Amino acid sequence: MAALSLCGFTTSLRSFRPSPFPGTRVHPSLPFSITTRNLSSPMSSDTVSAETNTPSNDDVLVQYVVLRRDLIDTWPLGSVVTQGCHASVTAIWSHKDDAHTLQYCSPQNIDSMHKVTLEVKGETQILNLAEKLSAGGIDHKLWIEQPENIPTCLATKPYPKTVVSSFFKKLKLCK
Repeated sequence: MAALSLCGFTTSLRSFRPSPFPGTRVHPSLPFSITTRNLSSPMSSDTVSAETNTPSNDDVLVQYVVLRRDLIDTWPLGSVVTQGCHASVTAIWSHKDDAHTLQYCSPQNIDSMHKVTLEVKGETQILNLAEKLSAGGIDHKLWIEQPENIPTCLATKPYPKTVVSSFFKKLKLCK
């Protein structure tokens, strides 16, 4: 059995316990899991088929993230990215039991998530978009940075692209 060294912590793979996710083992004293793959065969049982639970290209599950252009131009880039991350995680966690979210975050799809990052000009436009999404029954999170109380971005929960793309067709890709 091979030894594994993680940040100065050495253990044998024998001490890892099986995980409910294929190809993953969890060490009892570590807060994270280790993914192991059988590299001897390109078609090992750990390989997930591209056809498994994958919607067609027209109806791929997608999460939209919309950032404010005025903040991108004035705040540090990392701060704006962080705002988008906050909104994205909150939208997913708030809808963690939703069928689309479960499929989007499933072990076989976790490495092939689809996100579209768009931009609006400023605060008025992001508030208008949030209202439009609410009126259309589209679940989303408008992230409001505290304590400043500034609406910075929003993110939808995962949806089939055909369901939500019409709400975003007039927006530009964030560049």
